[in-house]
Amino acid sequence: MPPARKRPRTYDPARTRTAVFAQLAHVRAAVRTLTPEQLALPTRLGEWTVRDLVVHVGVAVTAVQRALDEPEPATADAVLLDWPFRTAADSSAISDFTRRLADGHRDLDAYLADADEGLRALLAAHPGTRLLATSAGAMSLDDYLVTRTVELVVHTDDLNAAIPGSAIPCDRQALAACTRLLADALAVKAPGGSTEVRVPPYAVVQCVEGRRHTRGTPPNVVETDPLTWIRLATGRVGWREALADAKVSASGERADIGGLLPLMG
Repeated sequence: MPPARKRPRTYDPARTRTAVFAQLAHVRAAVRTLTPEQLALPTRLGEWTVRDLVVHVGVAVTAVQRALDEPEPATADAVLLDWPFRTAADSSAISDFTRRLADGHRDLDAYLADADEGLRALLAAHPGTRLLATSAGAMSLDDYLVTRTVELVVHTDDLNAAIPGSAIPCDRQALAACTRLLADALAVKAPGGSTEVRVPPYAVVQCVEGRRHTRGTPPNVVETDPLTWIRLATGRVGWREALADAKVSASGERADIGGLLPLMG
């Protein structure tokens, strides 16, 4: 866990819900076109195939229902920014669960359609303030839905990396929420104000111990695009690799943040 908490930024619940469904729709549209050969392709996620990865997208969506099936916690004991740091601890169990589900879901379009319809029904029946018991602790349904944008965007990028010629789009609101949450997580992990990390057009955060910059051009600046940032934050690409490929720029003696990455497992 990070050494300190940062008060999370607020996310518009209506926009978050729209973003979740929009990104799921993009994945569903792509899945309908995949051949058995493409579904059998390997991914950058260990032994998972494309089929396993698609099933996991459904797992990320139906996680809301599994959480709602549990008794409601009495009080919230987690904030949104706790979530990224807890994903690594659950990765083995999630992988096993996904692989078991993949064996039982041959019609992936129907599977994702059920996930979509089920989530719509749940959100119509429960207020956003309803508390859920999650792996990070008890948090509101509205906050947990923000984490679903991260799951959907990250795994959309995984699918594009696995399937030659694939170009599944990212919904702008989903990409923005994912980028901002992971940028804020960096500021939690390395609190401070000596380094400015810019991910235009969605996020700018101050981090790393040292003298806080207040005026003019910051002495330590890191800048990259949203997808590269997400890949860095989730370990899909390494810091040195991103620098060598000119996917990220870093200037200043405190701009090397490679030791702080990845943020999620």
